[in-house]
Amino acid sequence: MKRSYLMLSLLVFLFSCKKDNNNNTNGRELELVFEDNTYQLTGVAVADNNRLFTNYPLWSDIHLHDVVEVNGLNASTPYPDMNWNSWEPGQNGENKWVCVQAVYRDDENFLWVVDPAAPKMGPVYQDAYKLVKINLSNNSIERSYPFDGIAGPNSYINDVRIDNERNVAYLTNSNEGGIIVLDLNTGQGRQVLQDHYSVKSDPAYTFIIDGKELRKNGQPVKIHSDGIALTPDREWLYYKPLTDDKLYRIRTEHLRNASLSNAQLGALVEDLGHFTASDGMIFDSKGNLYLSDMQNYQIVMVKPDLRSQTFIQDDRLIWPDSFSIMGDYLYVSCSQINKQPEYNEGVNKRTTPYTIYRVKLP
Repeated sequence: MKRSYLMLSLLVFLFSCKKDNNNNTNGRELELVFEDNTYQLTGVAVADNNRLFTNYPLWSDIHLHDVVEVNGLNASTPYPDMNWNSWEPGQNGENKWVCVQAVYRDDENFLWVVDPAAPKMGPVYQDAYKLVKINLSNNSIERSYPFDGIAGPNSYINDVRIDNERNVAYLTNSNEGGIIVLDLNTGQGRQVLQDHYSVKSDPAYTFIIDGKELRKNGQPVKIHSDGIALTPDREWLYYKPLTDDKLYRIRTEHLRNASLSNAQLGALVEDLGHFTASDGMIFDSKGNLYLSDMQNYQIVMVKPDLRSQTFIQDDRLIWPDSFSIMGDYLYVSCSQINKQPEYNEGVNKRTTPYTIYRVKLP
């Protein structure tokens, strides 16, 4: 009897340690909704009627379109049309996509496109950086907001969140570090917190992925304020640098208060502590915050009380990049940035398609 019990206990232990081929350890499953075998995507946005959009930054010569609407597992069409996707060096970039970093669907079902206009991570091209609002009911450009005079020529505007009630956009600058507050009524904007530690990647943090430090040209990669998320009540903006594990927040009323100096704003930033090195982040309607965790091929969920847990871990989550929520599903794009040649001594280590998955929310 004792021997049988020991054998049974051993089997239970071995079974509990066993993971499936995708290392999904909590029963949630990734559902593939789009894949691209050639071109590197970063963003994802899901609109009404499950319309799915993604974008392709101009980071290398392997590039075709900038923003597309997905029509099937392997199919897409340039969005909003081919003309917007036809920019060539030397052309005016004001009314064309130059180097699109992110797409975002707001609460009123408008699509917002962030174009930092910095091909191959270089300087901004001819002041063409912009935020573009698209009316999804007729696929027309509603308005374009230029960043000239708001952010500098070496900026890289990365991601956006929209407060439809107050008609304000919040964006991150990941190259220089900073938060942009943009009045969508007037088009006037300010960049704030540029010198604050919360928008800078911690120089003491070593970003380890795939068993080695992420380096470019022999130097550690440091990417500053990147991920950004608004709480469901729009009262708090959460944000963080990409290449460290700290998380910060500030009340949006303070960001909108133009009378506050950067020093005064900095004193109002709350340091929430260490979580994970993240790219994308998003809140669900219950107030749970989802953080990508590139180092561990997973997504982390942070509860409203700041307790964190693994939401899903899967080897296919190769640099989970951006999030979108529609209905009962969290959508995530996988950009495989860690596999790029410039981070691997010139060797392209990508072995699978660039992908977008969805996973059921709790």
